[in-house]
Amino acid sequence: MKRLVRFIFAGGVGFVADAAALWLLLAFTQLGPFVARVVSIGFALSVTWAINRHLTFSPSSRGIAQEGARYGGVGIATSIVNYLAYCAILMALPAMPPLTALAIASLVAMALSFLGYSRLVFDR
Repeated sequence: MKRLVRFIFAGGVGFVADAAALWLLLAFTQLGPFVARVVSIGFALSVTWAINRHLTFSPSSRGIAQEGARYGGVGIATSIVNYLAYCAILMALPAMPPLTALAIASLVAMALSFLGYSRLVFDR
């Protein structure tokens, strides 16, 4: 249960990082909500890896490069789910603010992320 609570904390920090990056990109660049979201997801993955590695799961017995590659693989897979949900929401409901779509899509991908990270990256 403690691991799940720490994972939710890491996800919350990642969500804030993702939302802040998305907001900044939308406010200060010419990137639209779809391209800006790809960039913000990459930033959030970097933030959550650091937190999950040191707080939620602790470093695996693999080297940092192999662990990072596995984390990236799971992160990319779950980010695709997250991004597709985000795009579907914005296309179905064009008036919805991108940050609201981000929140909904992030919840959709959270369970999948926990299973992937706990079983494929930081397994013992």
